[in-house]
Amino acid sequence: MRNLKLIISYDGTDFQGWQTQPGFRTVQETIQKHLEKITNQKITLYASGRTDTGVHAIAQVANFRVDSILSESKILLGLNALLPEDISISEITEVPYDFHSVKDAKKKHYRYVIRQSGIWDPLTRKFCHLVKQELDHVKMHKAAQQLLGTHDFRCFESEWPNRTNSIRTIYRASINRMGPWIWFNIEGNGFLYNMVRSIAGTLIEIGRGHWPEDKIIELIELKERKYAGPTAPAKGLFLVRVSYEDLTP
Repeated sequence: MRNLKLIISYDGTDFQGWQTQPGFRTVQETIQKHLEKITNQKITLYASGRTDTGVHAIAQVANFRVDSILSESKILLGLNALLPEDISISEITEVPYDFHSVKDAKKKHYRYVIRQSGIWDPLTRKFCHLVKQELDHVKMHKAAQQLLGTHDFRCFESEWPNRTNSIRTIYRASINRMGPWIWFNIEGNGFLYNMVRSIAGTLIEIGRGHWPEDKIIELIELKERKYAGPTAPAKGLFLVRVSYEDLTP
């Protein structure tokens, strides 16, 4: 029995998220059914995180165990030949049998993309959140620095009954602007349900001048989702990278 790791990119627009749901098109179900065709075995695919409906991935990490003599290169070639054009596998490698893409993940990097413009760009409209009002990206960046460190982030979590705790550590948070584009990058040891999109929505409100740049501190102390900004649309969110190396002190 071998344990194989996949690096996956996908356009989440037409998927009902990652996790298999009967009657819906999902990323997990789409990849699994084609892996089963190639290997002639029942496959269970585990991903580093279950992205929601409409969320994209640049480098999602998943793994599955299989008893097959097919080489990684042959599985990769066959899988990409069968997959639809909104999913691509860039890499398949054998990893230790006890590797688990969820349990062994050390850091995750997400990016939220905002376009500042009065009109849609038809070529990028599915991959960004259009905000017509001018945003103060410098103020947004200063506000984002208040996220750094270990905090109880329940103020940015949508209701999720299976949560065990809402304490997470954020290692990096930044706002960068290039032309009409504003990128919100955030890296942490894990994220709550809708946390990144809730933070993005809050930073947009700060950028609009509706709240001061120290609003994040207040929200973390309040621990109530209703006081934070709206959940930003899913189409602007990308899972960029998942890290598995040990964290340095």
